Amino acid sequence: MIKNIVWVSVFSLIAALLQSTLFARLAIFHTVPDLVLGIVIYSAYVNGSMTGQLAGFFSGLLMDCLSASPMGLHAFTCTLAGALAGMMKGTFFLDVVFLPAALSAGATALKGAVYLGLHFLLAGAVPAYSFFAPVFWVELLLNTVLAPFLFGLLKLFGPLLAGRERNP
Repeated sequence: MIKNIVWVSVFSLIAALLQSTLFARLAIFHTVPDLVLGIVIYSAYVNGSMTGQLAGFFSGLLMDCLSASPMGLHAFTCTLAGALAGMMKGTFFLDVVFLPAALSAGATALKGAVYLGLHFLLAGAVPAYSFFAPVFWVELLLNTVLAPFLFGLLKLFGPLLAGRERNP
């Protein structure tokens, strides 16, 4: 489990650097896909809730260190998304297109709802998505469309990111 969390954190660091450099140049409505969230969702779905939570926390903490957002915002969001995606381990067959897109869309919607809730709870200290502005919808679309490709790429690194099944 520790090996998986370390590798998810390494992949998340690479994805965070790509998001902030290369993808920032290709942004649509100043929006880039959240690859770190996709990596956490993949790891959580493949490995379960505990690994998803820990991988989400450490990946989110890396994002917090690289961004100007309040410390702990990404860690909280990724931990919550990892826990919920991990609860679905084994309930659905991980198909090529539909499940990655659905998991990514759900995680992005959860991220938007968490940001909105924290925005109201913390009196505006956390920036919130406006669900009527195109920024949220473009990020939702980008994350949903890119999720099957991201999951396919991450499957190539299965021995690093997926834990072994233990027989009881």
